[in-house]
Amino acid sequence: MSSLQAITFDLDDTLWDNQGVMLKTEEGHYRWLLEELATWREIREEPPLALNYEQGVVDYLQRRRRWAQQVPERRGDFTWLRLRALEEQLETEGLSRSTALLWAAAAMNEFHRLRVQVKPHPEAAGLLANLAGRYQLAAITNGNIHLKRQPLAAYFPVAIAAGELLAPKPDPKPFLAALERLNVAPDRAMHVGDSWQEDVLPAQQLGMHAVWVADQGDQALPTRVHRIAHVKELPSLLEWIEKRT
Repeated sequence: MSSLQAITFDLDDTLWDNQGVMLKTEEGHYRWLLEELATWREIREEPPLALNYEQGVVDYLQRRRRWAQQVPERRGDFTWLRLRALEEQLETEGLSRSTALLWAAAAMNEFHRLRVQVKPHPEAAGLLANLAGRYQLAAITNGNIHLKRQPLAAYFPVAIAAGELLAPKPDPKPFLAALERLNVAPDRAMHVGDSWQEDVLPAQQLGMHAVWVADQGDQALPTRVHRIAHVKELPSLLEWIEKRT
């Protein structure tokens, strides 16, 4: 472990709690779309769309799922899925193709504005700043948060959006992409994340060290895998490991 050179991090539910932000973002961008589109059509003296929030959002979700089934290689690219679903829904409601494209893009811009309003754990920035003095750092996420706009972006010169690679975790490709950009061998790197299936197992199978952020878990841990209840415990874990090497 003394030869550890890099640490990669999952983002959602590892460096911040994500559930509340996603609920606000999912609801907010769709309500924004319906309200702004209604105002636009009223100004143009066009009749309102038949869409209301309750029925529209259910239809929107169904279209996203259908697109994921029809184009499985895009199943992890949530921005792409949302765009296609919104475009299709708006065209079905009678908007021209070009108008549907413009309004879907505008709604996704609002989505990303809301999505980056995450609140990192209070310890996260200081923790990353300290680690950056000793290790190369990277982010690997399945989420569709705008990586350059998220509040901890400055600490991650390497950031991998797995969905944009058409290979969401637990596919090894985003891990390998990060390692390649860091120019670090797997056994010289550690991955930190909250998901056993999407973070710990693929990292461990590649030969990386892995830290599972989970407040509960009683299964036996493979070699070079450790569990902590919160990311703030990571420095203590690293210190403990280094003392044993």
